Amino acid sequence: MVKLGHQEYQYLDLLKEALEYGIRKVDRGTNIVLYSLFGKQTRYDLSKEFPLLTTKKVYWKGVVQELYWFISGQTNIKYLVDQNVHIWDDYPYKIYSAKCKVQSAKLKTKEEFIEKIRTDEKFAEQWGNLPRIYGEMWRHWPTRTPSRTIDQLKWVLQELRDDPDAKNLIVNSWNPEYLYTMATNEDASRFPICHNMYQISNRGGKLSLQLYQRSSDLFLGVPFNIASYALLTIVLAKIAGLKPGEFIHTFGDVHIYENHIEQVKEQLKRKPRQLPKVKIDASLKNIDDFRPEQVILERYDPYPMLKAELTVAGGLYDPKTGQMAG
Repeated sequence: MVKLGHQEYQYLDLLKEALEYGIRKVDRGTNIVLYSLFGKQTRYDLSKEFPLLTTKKVYWKGVVQELYWFISGQTNIKYLVDQNVHIWDDYPYKIYSAKCKVQSAKLKTKEEFIEKIRTDEKFAEQWGNLPRIYGEMWRHWPTRTPSRTIDQLKWVLQELRDDPDAKNLIVNSWNPEYLYTMATNEDASRFPICHNMYQISNRGGKLSLQLYQRSSDLFLGVPFNIASYALLTIVLAKIAGLKPGEFIHTFGDVHIYENHIEQVKEQLKRKPRQLPKVKIDASLKNIDDFRPEQVILERYDPYPMLKAELTVAGGLYDPKTGQMAG
């Protein structure tokens, strides 16, 4: 329930509920304790304002650049590194460290690894790629025919034009062939797919989008996810010639990590400010023409950022080591 007409309270109420009533769990592979809720939902009316949280500063440049990275079908972090966006550095470095641990020439720090990605094209091609993550699955879903991929994102937009009342407009990132112990060791993705599917719908001339997120880091990840998928909703509405409707965020496991609790308590002391607005440049007509500079954020006035350590969780578990495999 939104309090006092302010949409941000939905998120703050989730934080409070997880803090007070979350079930204690332990993350396999990292052994970090978390406090978990299951089966929650929040809804944001995008016709009024944009849900970029104000009770702490959200990394807006990262939101826009990452969404462009997804929409353009990219999977190599070099693009983001070149934009000085480092939200995806940890997983390629984790894979590199695991696979190169017996090599004496291994780069010793993540900073050295990222600098090598930035300056060495061949190194970036070898180590910067995260195959079968969102960009690839949205725009180049692999099929049993090696030469054929499926552009799910372009398909839903075309289907929306052909059948405005369509109920099948789903983009899926969850492919069991590549995930967890369902996959072979060779094919298994080393990155966990968290926001795994979304559906769009024309609701009386407004485009709404519902995301199902099977696992959600409530303090660090969810504010970013809200902004990213709300922005995706607005971009798709613009291309489809519709007005923005609702972003509906449906959660499976939503949790607070134990090492984020003090930051959560600090955030809950803060009263939400007026939410910002987002505009998309009128030149955007086609999904392949989307660029970060077409997104304009107005009147964003948040509280200061609250920093916390990212838990690099999920992926392929190795029972021999008790850790996630590289």
